[in-house]
Amino acid sequence: MPIVVRIDVELARRKMSVGEFAERVGLTPANVAVLKNGRAKAVRFSTLEAMCRVLECQPGDLLEWVDDDAPPLDDPSDGETEA
Repeated sequence: MPIVVRIDVELARRKMSVGEFAERVGLTPANVAVLKNGRAKAVRFSTLEAMCRVLECQPGDLLEWVDDDAPPLDDPSDGETEA
């Protein structure tokens, strides 16, 4: 999936537990886990707004687009050959 959710990074920065975050946002811990593990298919703007308010961050701090077609930086099959 090309959109990666970075909630865990923001929680770690604030030393906030998933339980506390879920309670303050108004989600169940199970739904936070769905978001964190990349299994969510959608996020309501009202939920995204609540997450940003609780974490005092911007949506771009929580969501990142990743190009699935790009080879990893350490992938030797990226077309370059060793000399």
